[in-house]
Amino acid sequence: MTSGAVDPIIEVQGVVRAFGDVRALDGVDLVVEPGIVYALLGPNGAGKTTLIRVLATLLRPDRGSVRVAGVDVVADPNAARARIGLAGQFAAVDAFLTGRENVEMVGRLYGLSARDARRRADDVLERIGLTRDAGRQVGTYSGGMRRRLDLAASLVGRPQVMFLDEPTTGIDPRTRLELWDLIEDLVAAGTSVLLTTQYLDEADRLAARIGVIDRGVVVQEGTADELKDAVGGSVLELVVPDEDRVTAVETISSATGEEVAELGGRRLRVAAREGSRTLLEVVRALDAAGVEADDIGLHRPSLDDVFLAVTGEPAGSDLEADRELADPAAATAGSGGRGRGRRR
Repeated sequence: MTSGAVDPIIEVQGVVRAFGDVRALDGVDLVVEPGIVYALLGPNGAGKTTLIRVLATLLRPDRGSVRVAGVDVVADPNAARARIGLAGQFAAVDAFLTGRENVEMVGRLYGLSARDARRRADDVLERIGLTRDAGRQVGTYSGGMRRRLDLAASLVGRPQVMFLDEPTTGIDPRTRLELWDLIEDLVAAGTSVLLTTQYLDEADRLAARIGVIDRGVVVQEGTADELKDAVGGSVLELVVPDEDRVTAVETISSATGEEVAELGGRRLRVAAREGSRTLLEVVRALDAAGVEADDIGLHRPSLDDVFLAVTGEPAGSDLEADRELADPAAATAGSGGRGRGRRR
């Protein structure tokens, strides 16, 4: 480390984790600087949730080293748990307790006194916008409220590092925007955040840096703009008649020398490295082949284009495939356990 350099908040070197013959993580290297949101993207079964479990001490790696907030998570998992918070894809809250009771309970699991747990619960409930509903039984909460409560419980231990595993999956757009604001507030207050997400606009807005993981390896990393620039040039997207789709794919590939991605339905996408010239070539080639596109346009590469270029498939939901790799007990811990410094 050079003089004046900041130590990483997360440092992963050569991590391998296998389930039987399947390597969910196959030599992952990852460095996250403190005080930012780092987003981890990847297709189904890429290893994102497995990596989160390793970082949160829910799984031991088969090989490699993992340090979080300066602590070796394998050598000293209890010290690591005292520094981290974890909110999974599904809110891990007790529906029979009130919101305040849920948060206080997690505070006590952190080892706080009853008085300190109450004080911190009041603080995080206010921070998360749930003070008015804190005395209600959680069974009466909406899905968005439960997700916010889960985040509040994750914060009661004042973690240095927050792991958010698909934090906005399955919630309405308004609550999603509110959670984005809360995550930005967390970082502004000094918490470092590592999140997995299936929403590329979420990564684009929140993340200072983004990593793409595929087949258990981080294959691309950088800022959103760096990743988009790496795709090169513009992107051409078309909608063609279904009966002409095969002909269109062959014609476009021949005209551009590029692989054509089929995005489902009648949508096609191809790299347009020469911009409008590529567009003109494709239109002429399709016209000669007797194919009339219903829609065609150029745009600057998006994170979706990055994802497609790096992994070979569009972005989508990715957690269930990861969970299926693990044994049932580990899967339950990954979705329901908090890893919030509980004393074990």
